[in-house]
Amino acid sequence: MTPFSQTLLNWYYEHQRTLPWRNETDPYKIWVSEIILQQTRVNQGWNYYLSFIEHFPTIQDLAEAPEEKVLKVWQGLGYYSRARYMHETARHVMKCHQGVFPDKYEEIRKLKGIGDYTAAAIASIAFHLPYPAVDGNVLRVICRYFGIFEDIALPGTIQMVREKCAQLMKDYPPGDFNQAMMEFGAIQCLPQNPDCERCPYNSSCYAKKHNQTNSLPIKIKKINIRSRYFHYLFFIDRQQKTIIHQRTENDIWKNLFEFPLIETKEPDFSIDDFLIKKKIDHLSPPQLLNEVRHRLTHQLINVSFYTILVSSVNNIIPNSCIIPLEDLSKYPMPKVMFELILSYKL
Repeated sequence: MTPFSQTLLNWYYEHQRTLPWRNETDPYKIWVSEIILQQTRVNQGWNYYLSFIEHFPTIQDLAEAPEEKVLKVWQGLGYYSRARYMHETARHVMKCHQGVFPDKYEEIRKLKGIGDYTAAAIASIAFHLPYPAVDGNVLRVICRYFGIFEDIALPGTIQMVREKCAQLMKDYPPGDFNQAMMEFGAIQCLPQNPDCERCPYNSSCYAKKHNQTNSLPIKIKKINIRSRYFHYLFFIDRQQKTIIHQRTENDIWKNLFEFPLIETKEPDFSIDDFLIKKKIDHLSPPQLLNEVRHRLTHQLINVSFYTILVSSVNNIIPNSCIIPLEDLSKYPMPKVMFELILSYKL
């Protein structure tokens, strides 16, 4: 019988997708691709990767760029802390590593925003170091093949799978092995309805033999979702100007720009009562422009947008930026707001 790892690599060399970061050896570009692909599907991340590398082709270019530009290029991907951490890390590498990306796993792991998985991916692909990169795809493949019924949300289970992969990786190219495991989970051993009949392991996989494919892996831990209610006030005056401000608090979308925001604990909100209370004169009744739900990992953001026509936006909201409507697209914004602006006829 062909060993598990050789079977995996044979499959990978035949079926791997052509991706813009495939066969890349530059640790900077590998790092960029791995960070983008966190919480992002490949088909969405593809163009963002190309755009990011076009704007910041080297780690020095990223380090020297203003944060606002980095966030603008990242706009639409969400989880903006990823972009901020990358920017900070690039500056750290330039300052503390003379612009050379670290080539040791331990040093890579110390960089801000880089966890065990990303550090292992960079170390193995760029520097051929034998560190298993264990993500959700890998956990699924290993648990199904070997019949592991432990909760994959537990650190002990992740460590067990990591040790199993370390054994399987021996005597094989670590970068190819890690990419093959991730690719196999992404396009063959799918979470739902995997193609078991055409799987190279269909005669040896525990889950297939015992009809447990839909039961494995096991994940018991539940995520508590917090609901929040955001009411955005889109002021427009006679001079076609509006108001935005920058989020600076330690919360989601930090350092991004947005319209004036009223957050409430409950969905109920009266725009008319708010305008009366704040003594804001308006030219016509405010309009509910749109309502959307934006789901994050641990939060559900219920967003309402109101358009309010006023004579002048001056002095309505203290410490805010007054800008022409046509300049809105120049500022990095949360995805929900950017999509609204794209759909709004300025």
